[in-house]
Amino acid sequence: MTCAAGPAGQEWVQRAVAVREVSRRKGYLLDPADDNVLSFLTLPQLRELVVQHWPCFEPYFDERRDLELALDELEVTRNVVSRNRALSEAVLSQAERASARLLEMLGAGADVPSARRLPVDAVEDLVGDRYADVVAVHPDRVRLMRQFPAEDIFGGARRLDAIGIGLNLLVQNFSGRRLVRLAESGCRVRLLFLNPASSSVKRRERELGMKRGELSRSVEMNILHMRRVRSRLRDPGAFEIQVYDETPRFTAYLVDGDGADGVAVVQSYLRGARGMESPVLVLRNGSRLVKSDDAGEAGLFPTYREEFELAWADSRPVS
Repeated sequence: MTCAAGPAGQEWVQRAVAVREVSRRKGYLLDPADDNVLSFLTLPQLRELVVQHWPCFEPYFDERRDLELALDELEVTRNVVSRNRALSEAVLSQAERASARLLEMLGAGADVPSARRLPVDAVEDLVGDRYADVVAVHPDRVRLMRQFPAEDIFGGARRLDAIGIGLNLLVQNFSGRRLVRLAESGCRVRLLFLNPASSSVKRRERELGMKRGELSRSVEMNILHMRRVRSRLRDPGAFEIQVYDETPRFTAYLVDGDGADGVAVVQSYLRGARGMESPVLVLRNGSRLVKSDDAGEAGLFPTYREEFELAWADSRPVS
């Protein structure tokens, strides 16, 4: 790589190696695929490599100019962030468009959203009957999102049902603008938050050692954010928000739960662990993978879907 980068290559590599070592020591490298020097080059360095050695990249991209323009637009956003300046709506929109174009160039787009969301692999096909419809297990949400980003979970959904305390996986990792576009494209959304004024929130704060009112305010902010998203829709009825007062037992995000291609992300609430730190199950709906002789065993997905429906029926809407 040093030779390919030209005269500045040695400095590039030295800097990238140094950043990688710091990331290793601090435990930032959760995915082994990220543990290479190339991952730590800056956008301008990557762009220069592509330009200087285009014949090596040409088989993978249709248009060199489109790739350069997308990288240039992302560099604008990177410069704003690196100088600690506020990101304007125009810059954010530009970054979203550029990122979408890059993903499309790299073949990340797919005609079938569920195929992009969670493709079936050979291991799942072989052992799916042993683990009902559990297709992945992650020790915490950080590792989940390394392999399964929010865009892959929610992007392209036809239906989204979510239940939890504050629904941070959705609210904090999937932008309001993206949610608006998703709802306007026809996705039906039902969000079920724990009532921030309930005694259950206070108990949860004590369990986690949080300051009084800290969790309650966080849930309130998330609900307010979702209300703002709903207010921007032509059909607010397609984006429902409700609260419940029962003891929270789990958080679940059911994507396209009414179809055989649905995917669910589920976490149980542990006494001393926040949602970010709790183990995560990824489930796939449909009986194709459940090959047990027991006709009554239908996997975990329907169980959580039923629990959501029961809680939704007992909850009340947020105006």
